Amino acid sequence: MGRRRAPELYRAPFPLYALQVDPSAGLLIAAGGGGAAKTGIKNGVHFLQLEQINGRLSASLLHSHDTETRATMNLALAGDILAAGQDAHCQLLRFQVHQQKGNNKAEKAGLKEQGPRQRKGAAAAEKRSGAETQREGVELRVENLQAVQTDFGPDPLQKVVCFNHDNTLLATGGTDGHVRVWKVPSLEKVLEFKAHEGEIEGLALGPDGKLVTVGRDLKACVWQKDQLVVQLHWQENGPTFSNTPYRYQACRFGRVPDQPAGLRLFTVQIPHKRLRQPSPCYLTAWDGSTFLPLRTKTCGHEVISCLNVSESGTFLGLGTVTGSVAIYIAFSLQCLYYVREAHGIVVTDVAFLPEKGRGPELLGSHETALFSVAVDSRCQLHVLPSRRSVPVWLLLLLCVGLIVVTILLLQSAFPGFL
Repeated sequence: MGRRRAPELYRAPFPLYALQVDPSAGLLIAAGGGGAAKTGIKNGVHFLQLEQINGRLSASLLHSHDTETRATMNLALAGDILAAGQDAHCQLLRFQVHQQKGNNKAEKAGLKEQGPRQRKGAAAAEKRSGAETQREGVELRVENLQAVQTDFGPDPLQKVVCFNHDNTLLATGGTDGHVRVWKVPSLEKVLEFKAHEGEIEGLALGPDGKLVTVGRDLKACVWQKDQLVVQLHWQENGPTFSNTPYRYQACRFGRVPDQPAGLRLFTVQIPHKRLRQPSPCYLTAWDGSTFLPLRTKTCGHEVISCLNVSESGTFLGLGTVTGSVAIYIAFSLQCLYYVREAHGIVVTDVAFLPEKGRGPELLGSHETALFSVAVDSRCQLHVLPSRRSVPVWLLLLLCVGLIVVTILLLQSAFPGFL
């Protein structure tokens, strides 16, 4: 039996590092590039139109936004505003989708729809169209808004970015260990504090204003503004290792299904140093209000590179440094889907197709869909078929029928039983 493979959705003309999904317009946004080095590899943000064609999810290039000499390493999405981490800066972009009345403009430009079956010609088409493409009848425009330097280390680099729950604030973290919070869209700084000794690996903003940070100093901290609330200890109710130091690699908040006010925090722990015999990595679910660990389970010996949570809080998506992709149940931390070395190189980001907007239409008969990108320039699709469940009324009917059959059998075997 051959190795399980995930379908390739799109291939960009540059390494991909960041991914977001806009459910309202059905857009997949992938970004990356070759950086400032004069290698001929471009830097850009690609906007892909998602569609269901013959029961399969496909993506076609709608617009290519040139980011000049800066590669986008991380993305956050708030409505029609993108926050793009480019070197030591954060660049805000606003995008708008317009329905064209005619297709004359597209015909004049000689543009062709770019899809999975035409990806080999994507780079050439991009050159012909001046790094901007559009589908017939649909046009997308991107506007550069404010930009600000967000990291000031010796080798400054913004590593993480996220919006708060109402998209009025933006938090950034990077190599200098400082968290900086900015107003949106003015990017006026409202808060700055030292969160970690060394690089910040992950940020998560909760709806109550609490901020969770994880860093290379092996610490995970919960903050209320610049005041430390609590430091997380994932091994409180889990495994202990005296000779293997672990560090937190990523953190994400997620909803609790069927509990509107419920909140969970999810973290990934990886070995701080690579050993000859690899140690396992771990997933931990935390109570979102008390920040006590609820459950910890191993997620294999491949080093985890990225984490994401589905919009409903039902699923977790993981990528590894060896290119593997997995989907877990958030409640039990049980693995439902796994493709070994799907990319063959480090997975840089994963994102779920949201359940709102055009999400249900695009999902079709599947329970969830996860997108993954990697340094190999490919965007892959990972779908989880709907799990069949028996309705409660059918179970009750079967139970009643079983009771009736049992009584009839007893009556026939023992006359006068009733």
